[in-house]
Amino acid sequence: MTTILIVDDDNTLQIALTRRLHAHGYEVINAASGQEALAKLGNQSVDVVVSDILMPAMSGFEFCRQLRERPNGQLIPFIFLSSLGELNDRVQGYEFGADDYLVKPFHSQELLAKIQAALARYDRFRNALSQGTLTDPGVTGGQPEPLPLSPAEEKVFWEVVQGFTNKEIADKLYISPRTVQTHLSRIMTKLGFTNRSQIVRFAYEHGYTQQGVEVGS
Repeated sequence: MTTILIVDDDNTLQIALTRRLHAHGYEVINAASGQEALAKLGNQSVDVVVSDILMPAMSGFEFCRQLRERPNGQLIPFIFLSSLGELNDRVQGYEFGADDYLVKPFHSQELLAKIQAALARYDRFRNALSQGTLTDPGVTGGQPEPLPLSPAEEKVFWEVVQGFTNKEIADKLYISPRTVQTHLSRIMTKLGFTNRSQIVRFAYEHGYTQQGVEVGS
């Protein structure tokens, strides 16, 4: 059964969403904070995460960032569900690694549609990966097209797709975390992405390798 993790400190909203998702055949796990959610994800797997942003102790942004730094959390579909509806808030959500963003107040039908779309995208990716059919239309002679990145950006690209955090990348490349973030922002702009997880998926889908090592290995 498909499992949805709801992370929100609003108990009334949790109950309402849980009932609605149960009615559509989903299993639901609830967490009232980012810390609780990370602890639960250490013991069990989920198929989609739906998270608020404004929560005590740890914001949803920080929760998403820490989840994306975990090897088993890089590709989990992640949807922000928040009262923060400004453009900067939505952009920040994508930069931290979210796949989608829904502003409160919302209609449950729209959330269900976003969940179903996220699951469908991930299933297509996973099935293609398992069948070995992930190819790049631009591949010539079995090799992907060169990345449209500077040498410094390309170094950061390879570290990101292997799951390293900004701090780990900074330590490995002897640069500051701020410089890593600058390169990462430019990479996402050039490749047309909004978050790190899209970079990882892109690498898998297009068969990019480095020095003969398969990306993500």
